[in-house]
Amino acid sequence: MPDSNNVSAGAEQAVETIKVIDAISGINEVDASSIDKMLEFTKEWALSSGLDWAVSILSALLVFYIGRWVAHLLTNVLTKVMKKRNVDPSLVSFTHSLANAALVTFVAIAAIGQLGVQTTSFVAIIGAAGLAVGLALQGSLSNFAAGVLMIIFRPIKVGDFVEAAGTAGIVEDIQIFATTLITPDNKTIIVPNSAVTGGNVTNYSTKPTRRIDFEFGVAYDADLKQSREIFKAVLEADPRILKDPEYTIGVKELADSAVIFVVRPWVNSGDYWGVFFDITENTKVALDAANIGIPFPQMDVHLHKEGAA
Repeated sequence: MPDSNNVSAGAEQAVETIKVIDAISGINEVDASSIDKMLEFTKEWALSSGLDWAVSILSALLVFYIGRWVAHLLTNVLTKVMKKRNVDPSLVSFTHSLANAALVTFVAIAAIGQLGVQTTSFVAIIGAAGLAVGLALQGSLSNFAAGVLMIIFRPIKVGDFVEAAGTAGIVEDIQIFATTLITPDNKTIIVPNSAVTGGNVTNYSTKPTRRIDFEFGVAYDADLKQSREIFKAVLEADPRILKDPEYTIGVKELADSAVIFVVRPWVNSGDYWGVFFDITENTKVALDAANIGIPFPQMDVHLHKEGAA
């Protein structure tokens, strides 16, 4: 609210200005009623202007504080919904912060608009800044989008053994921008999420059972029925081999130097490598015990000696 003394001083200055103008125009005296009207007009203008500013400031404060409360309420509701859907905690925290910042920015612009400030320029500046940041962080944003999709749809999860982006390992952590894999030889590999979702992903842990594909070659002079019985005995002796689905033993190919058998047992996924190594070793021992040869690539070299001239 403007001070009355300041209003009176302004009015007196206005009167003096009128006197100067009248003097210039040849009017020698100022009517007293004109001065009173000028004073009254000045007071009303000052009062109305001060009241308008007070209302604008109060409106801006109300919009800001109420809007901020609504923004806080909405972000809390969003967070609760995401937690009920078992969304990854890192994504919940990031989304909460991002949504709260966006809503508060919108509320601040609306509050500034209550003061009579044109907010179109602010929106344009924010849009231009967002575009510039988006172009500068294009790769990071693609990794972020891929991370969000991986966390929501869960094509892989922590603990899975996967093959993706040209590497294989156990998934140790899935973050917003990258996925951490631990290789079988205990190396840590950090793979950008866009590289994971941008290609084929082989997940070896989604199914409870897996099939092991062996290929064993025996000599052409070996008894095929005896060889089949040896393969069968080796599989039957390992309790980790599943009865259902049943294993398969068959002749695949008559190769250049061997008859190729395929042996395909089913095992629990966790037993894959242990069974793979043991069956390979036990089959070699059993074939040796039965005197069944396992051919290997070889080359016969014949030398011809020419007679003396």
